[in-house]
Amino acid sequence: MAKRGGFPGGMPGNMNNLMKQAQRMQRQMEESQKEMETKEFSASAGGGAVEVTVTGKKEVVKVKLSEEVVDPEDIEMLEDLVVAATNEALRKADEANAEIMNKMTGGLGLGGGLPF
Repeated sequence: MAKRGGFPGGMPGNMNNLMKQAQRMQRQMEESQKEMETKEFSASAGGGAVEVTVTGKKEVVKVKLSEEVVDPEDIEMLEDLVVAATNEALRKADEANAEIMNKMTGGLGLGGGLPF
């Protein structure tokens, strides 16, 4: 007669190992997140006329403008360049964060949904 409700083969020990792995991964992810928050990402637009720097926390920390891009007659162009450079810097921060997450979860198959 088969046992009911049990997991043959020492499942409790495997569950312990799984929990330890999950805790270790959580610590690594927290450390990586802290490290990511200290990094800065820069991008430019208009051939370098506008440069924006953001942190891994997605905060703008620096905007650098070349004198030739500051034209009181064409404020819209300057605004567009600032937006473009900011969006590119944020995209770089997102890519770096995704790369860290892929390294953390690469062997777990968590990226494409659950396998059941």
